[in-house]
Amino acid sequence: MTRMRTRLFVLHVLAVTLLALLTVRLWQVQMMRGAEFVSAADETRNRNVVVPAVRGQILDAWGRPLVRNRTALVISVDRTALIRMKDGGAGVLQRLSAVLGTPAKQLEKRIQPCGPGVTRPCWTGSPYQPIPIDQKATTREALQILERQEEFPGVTAQVQAVREYPGGRAGAQMLGYLQPATEEELEKREGLKAEFSGVDVVGRDGLEYVYDEALRGKSGLRKVQVDRMGKSLGVRQRVAPIPGDTLITSIDARIQGIVEKAIDKAMKGAPRADGAAGVVLDARSGRVVALASAPGYDPAIWTGGISEKEYQRLLSDKEGKPLVSRAINGQFAPGSTFKVSSVSAMLRAGYPLHGHYACPGSYMVGSRAFNNFRGIGLGTLTLHTALVRSCDTIFYKSSYEEWIKDGGLRPKKPPKERFASMARAFGFGSPTGIDLPGESSGRIPDRAWKKELWAATSATNCRRSRTGYPEVTDRSRAAFLKRLAYENCLEGYLLRPGDAANFSIGQGDVLVTPLQLAAAYAALVSDGKLRSPRIGWALVRPDGTLVKKIEVPVKGELPLSPKERAYIKNALSQVASDGTAAGAFSGFPMDKVKVGGKTGTAEVWGKADTSWFASFAPTSKPRFVVVAMVSQGGMGGSTAAPAVREIYEGIYGFERAADGETTDDKAKDDKAQEKAQRRPELPTGVLPKIKSDGTVAR
Repeated sequence: MTRMRTRLFVLHVLAVTLLALLTVRLWQVQMMRGAEFVSAADETRNRNVVVPAVRGQILDAWGRPLVRNRTALVISVDRTALIRMKDGGAGVLQRLSAVLGTPAKQLEKRIQPCGPGVTRPCWTGSPYQPIPIDQKATTREALQILERQEEFPGVTAQVQAVREYPGGRAGAQMLGYLQPATEEELEKREGLKAEFSGVDVVGRDGLEYVYDEALRGKSGLRKVQVDRMGKSLGVRQRVAPIPGDTLITSIDARIQGIVEKAIDKAMKGAPRADGAAGVVLDARSGRVVALASAPGYDPAIWTGGISEKEYQRLLSDKEGKPLVSRAINGQFAPGSTFKVSSVSAMLRAGYPLHGHYACPGSYMVGSRAFNNFRGIGLGTLTLHTALVRSCDTIFYKSSYEEWIKDGGLRPKKPPKERFASMARAFGFGSPTGIDLPGESSGRIPDRAWKKELWAATSATNCRRSRTGYPEVTDRSRAAFLKRLAYENCLEGYLLRPGDAANFSIGQGDVLVTPLQLAAAYAALVSDGKLRSPRIGWALVRPDGTLVKKIEVPVKGELPLSPKERAYIKNALSQVASDGTAAGAFSGFPMDKVKVGGKTGTAEVWGKADTSWFASFAPTSKPRFVVVAMVSQGGMGGSTAAPAVREIYEGIYGFERAADGETTDDKAKDDKAQEKAQRRPELPTGVLPKIKSDGTVAR
C-alpha cells in the first residue's frame, strides 16, 4: 500500500512538473518569441522579390549620352536549381543549347563560379543569383523557353536594361564597365546586400565605379503571397524602385572623338609607337573636356560576359594593355615640357627674371659633359628665349649649382632641393585627385626617394656586383650593368650631380602622367591655382531635378607671382609660332586662335623617345589646355605637336587645305554663310537642362 502511494505521488509530481514546463514553454512561445514566429509564419505565406532599379545614364556636357540603357531580352539560369536535379541540370543545358545555338559546354562555363584554376567565361557574381547567359536573345528564343517552362526549370527570360555605348571605343577607360556583384561586395558595401535583387551589377572602373551608388538607384520590393506549394496567389505589397541618378559630365563627346582620332593617327605615323594619350582641360575651371588613351577597346565587350581570351587581351603587354588609361595611369619622363617647373625653381632660387644666361653646346656637371640638343650652342639667352628655343645647358648649370648649395654628396640638413620642391608645388609626384580610380602619382626623384630606392634594391645590387649578368649576351652591356650594380650597392642612396642635371630637363628618373602635366599648365596659364580636375559635373534625377553639383577642388597655388607667371606664359606663347613647334603649326591661323605650349622629347633607355606637346589656347585668355603624349613617338615637334594642332583644328572648326594651310570655316566664297552655320559650338560652361520627361532641352 505504501509503495502504491509512493508511485502515485511520483506520478503526480511528474504530471505537475510537465504541466509547469508546458506552461512556461507556451508563455515563452507566445510572449517572448511570439513576434519571431509570427514573422516566420508570414514568410511561409509571402515571398519578397527585390526589383532592381534602372541604372542612371552618363551624359556629356551637352546632354548627349556617353552611356545609356537599352532594353534587351536576357536569358538567365538558376545554377542552384540545376545542381539539385538528378543529372545536375545537364539535360536542361542541352535543351537550352539547342534553342540558343550555343554549345552546352560553353553554357556550363558561363554558369561556373570564377575561382583559382577557372578561366573565363565564368560567373563572378553570387552563386545564389540567376546568372545571365545571353543578353541578346531574340523574341522567338525567349518564347520557346517561356512556353515550355516544364522543359526549362530554373531558366528565365526577362526584359532587362543593359548598358549601351553610343561612342563605341571613345573614352572606354574613363567610362568604366559593369560586372555582377560578388559575395565580398555584398558584405562590404553598405546597403547593397539589403537591396540586392539577384541580377544587380556594380561599377568596376572609371565613372561607373566612382559614381556607382548614385547611378545604381534604389531597388524596389514586391511582396508576393503564395500557397503552401509556393504558387503565387497575388501581390500583397509593392514598393516601386527609384531609378538611378543621371551623371552629367564636362566631357564634350565631339571633342572626345577628335582627340581619339588625333592620337590614333599620331601612333600610326610613328612606327615604334606603343601607346598615346590626349587630355583637354577647361583652363578656367579645371574641368575635363576630353580624356583619351590609345590603344583603346570597345566597352560593349563586357556585356553578356567576357571570355578569358578577350580579358587577357585587355591586360596584354603585346596588345598595349588597352584596359589601362595612359592619361591617368601612364608614367613617363616629361622631357622639356617639365622646364616650366625648372624655370620657376630658378626664380625662387634667386636667378633674375630678366637676366641673361649662356647656352653653350655642353656643360660640365661634375666630371661629365652634359650636351645641349645635338650639341649646338645658342649663345646668350634670356629665360624667355631659353623656353622658346628649349636650351638645356642653362638648366643643367642652375640645377648643378643648387645641388652644390645643398651640400652635394654630403647634403645639408635639411636640404632646400629647390627643383624638387617646385615640381611638387606644380602637382608632380602626387595624384591630381581626379574622380577616377587608380590614378598614378608619378615620381619626383629627390634625396628621400633615392634612399628609399637604395633600401629596397641594395641587396640585389650587391649580389649582382659579385655575380654580374651572365644572361646578358652583349659583353660590354653586361660589364656596364655589373659596374652600375657595384656603384649602386655602395652609394645608391646618394643623389649624384648627374641626377640633378637630368631632373632639370625632365629626364632621368622623373615621371609624370599626361593629366598631371595638363593640370600644371592649366594652373600656370590661368590664375595660378592648382585644381583637382573633375569629369563629373552634376547628378540629376531622371525628371531633371538637380541632386548635386560636383565642384572642382583647389588643392594648391603655384609659388609664383602674377608677373612671373605672365612672363613664362608669354615665352610659351611663341613656341608654336617661332619655336620648337613652329614646323608643326606652319600655316595654322594664329591670327584667329593663337596657340602656345612646349614640346618635349624624352629619352628612354632601349626605346624610342617619348613625344610630348603641352599647350594652351588662345594665348591671350587661355580657354583650353591640350596635352598629347605618344610613347616611342620620337620628337615632340614631329609627333605630339601635329596631333595637338589637329585637335585645335577640330575644336575650332578649321579646315586644312591640301597644301597644309589651315583655313577658317568663314572663307570668302559663295558658301561662306553656310559654313559659318556649321561652325562647331564650344562648351558653354552651363549645365544642360534635363526636362521632366528625361529629354534634354535644346
